[in-house]
Order: sequence, then C-alpha cells, then structure tokens
Amino acid sequence: MWVIVMFDLPVDTPDDRRNYAKFRKSLLEDGFQMFQYSVYGRCCISHEKAEAIQERVGVQLPPEGEVRVLQITDKQLESMKIFWGKRRKPAQHVPKQLEMF
Repeated sequence: MWVIVMFDLPVDTPDDRRNYAKFRKSLLEDGFQMFQYSVYGRCCISHEKAEAIQERVGVQLPPEGEVRVLQITDKQLESMKIFWGKRRKPAQHVPKQLEMF
C-alpha cells in the first residue's frame, strides 16, 4: 500500500513559506519521499497503517492551500509510467515494503 500526498500551497508571504516548509518537513519526518515537486509518497505495510498515516497528514495541514491524499497498491504504483520530455525515463527504485536494516 502507498500513501500519496499532493499539495498546492501558497508561498506569497513569509508566513505562507513558513507553513509550506513546516508541512513539507512533517512529511519527510513521517517517512515520505519526494516523487516530484509537491508530490510525496510513502510505503505502508497495511491498509490500517495507511489510514493512520492519512490521519497524521490531516493533523499537519497548513491553514491555506489544497492537500490531496491518495492510497494506491504496489501494483498500481508499479504501472506508473514516467516520462522525461518525450522520452520515457527508467522507473525509480521502489523500496520493498519490509526492509530491515
């Protein structure tokens, strides 16, 4: 299971930029990795864990902007095609769900 967070946050004022940085930092501290600008993903071992992560993201929401959270399976993530310009880019390494050390 994967949790994908997509967001569009204002960065017009110093407070907006601070809120953006705080939200982004909270995602990184919670184990998310950046897929592309404003799109972050995290692997989860179960649907219940994904729900708990979504709740934590909801607690960290900034006062302004739009945040969307999506759950997808490993199989759905593997089917993602990545293009760089008109050429297809090799798929990123997808970590296994359980990696010990």
